[in-house]
Amino acid sequence: MDRIDAMKVFVAALAEGSLAGAGRKLGKSPAAVSRAIAFLEAHVGAELLHRTTRSIRLSDAGERYAVACRRILTDLEEADIAAAGERSAPRGRLTVTAAVAVGEALLRPILDAFMNAHPTVSVRLHLLDRPANLIDEGIDVALRIAHLADSTLVALPVGEVRRVTTASPRYLAKHPRIAVPADLAEHQVVAMTHFGIDSWSFPPAAGAGGASGAGTMPRTVQFAPRFVVNSLRAAVASAAEGRGVLRSFSYHVADEVADGRLRIILAQDEPPPLPVHLVVPHGRLSVPKVRAFVDFALPKLRAGFADWCKACEPKAEARRTKRRSG
Repeated sequence: MDRIDAMKVFVAALAEGSLAGAGRKLGKSPAAVSRAIAFLEAHVGAELLHRTTRSIRLSDAGERYAVACRRILTDLEEADIAAAGERSAPRGRLTVTAAVAVGEALLRPILDAFMNAHPTVSVRLHLLDRPANLIDEGIDVALRIAHLADSTLVALPVGEVRRVTTASPRYLAKHPRIAVPADLAEHQVVAMTHFGIDSWSFPPAAGAGGASGAGTMPRTVQFAPRFVVNSLRAAVASAAEGRGVLRSFSYHVADEVADGRLRIILAQDEPPPLPVHLVVPHGRLSVPKVRAFVDFALPKLRAGFADWCKACEPKAEARRTKRRSG
């Protein structure tokens, strides 16, 4: 049996989550898939997969071998593309990852349009609220909202997002004024796991420096949340209904801020914005499907994040507040 073909079966089984799924993907019988995995296990002298009737799970050896297989198959694909040169058109499966909220709201429609424009490309979109390892997990492109560590990854700037604090006008009308972060300790809070469930940090107060250096320390506000939830949609809906104060990314609440259901507070105390990038493993931009997607998606993503920023601009919110109070 050809070892490269067996590696393709192995990687397909991991991507599909089952041996049967790998067979459907590759057009192979269940017996052929099982033989391919057995061939690899015999070759390396170790069990690669723990199998049950319904699922597969990588062994410790399998985890290490999967990383090597993905790299080998990627190198082979890139070698084929280099040999084909300009005659190679976008085709095959593109694997993309992003955080759940931005993936659903912005990236998924862009991918739909990209597949319409490139019928020979299929897409696997992983929506994860964790940073994926692009090389180890076989991912072509990631949309990342974070300060990026130095690496061999290629990062293409998209925009930036703010970490905003919001509450509904109804909540703000019924509770004491929130002028500084410390005031939050006396308020009801709607908390999400990724933004802190018992404390939020804010930058040092402007002009608070001194010989003691206390003004250079972040301000941390401790609170006992009224509501803790791991669903972004639930948290935003609860805050919009007047249940408490919420911290989120600006794009999470752009629609609610734009239509007045939520109001940004403490804008002067926000942390610096976080950068947004499309991230690609080194060398993958030479792959036609990846280059085509990046060229297609980048201007649309930049426009989308720019629109979200405009919806949550502090000046625009201040003008709306002035009109309502007047």
